[in-house]
Amino acid sequence: MIPSMLLIVVILLAILIYNSITRMRANRVATFVDEDEFKQGSHRGQIVDLRENRDFESGHILGARSIPYSTIKMFYKNIRKDMPVYLYDQGKTLSIKTAILLGKNGYKDIYILKSGFRNWDGKTKK
Repeated sequence: MIPSMLLIVVILLAILIYNSITRMRANRVATFVDEDEFKQGSHRGQIVDLRENRDFESGHILGARSIPYSTIKMFYKNIRKDMPVYLYDQGKTLSIKTAILLGKNGYKDIYILKSGFRNWDGKTKK
């Protein structure tokens, strides 16, 4: 009983450490913004929806373009480096991973929607 509890604690600790390191890496390359900052800044940048196409088609932030996370490694070069990049997904997990990828490839002005699309109450398009 005790060894299995210890194993669970070790696994949970490993997950916590991994998530913390990932968040720190994302903080180095991107800025987390709330909905108001996202709305204001996105007028001068590119909005990228990282959700799959079926989710994008069922509703997305007005002005966003779809580059599903499942294809981001093939298509991230279609995102301009000379303009701010505003990322969002359902939460923020995919946006964090994408920001890290973009940062490694020389993108500098990256923003992540803190609350994700699930909490968005701004303009959308279907």
